Amino acid sequence: MTRHVKRGGKIWIRIFPDRPTTSKPAETRMGSGKGAPDGWVAVIRPGRILFEMEGVTEEIAREALRLAQMKLSVASVFVSRTPPEE
Repeated sequence: MTRHVKRGGKIWIRIFPDRPTTSKPAETRMGSGKGAPDGWVAVIRPGRILFEMEGVTEEIAREALRLAQMKLSVASVFVSRTPPEE
């Protein structure tokens, strides 16, 4: 997205990984408690806004977010704060 906008606008990522995931080392016996923190994840429910843009035209923003949608593993839609002009 940032490469398509070319410093023309501002982009916000509205999600933050705030839930830790744990894992036990390989070849460890069962039991002996929970594993150590391994990474962080963000839980995203349907209807959540992932990215915001401002300072660019709608067609540039739509194309930049279309390129980002191809990299996501979920279905997503473009939402505009202003109604589309007819």
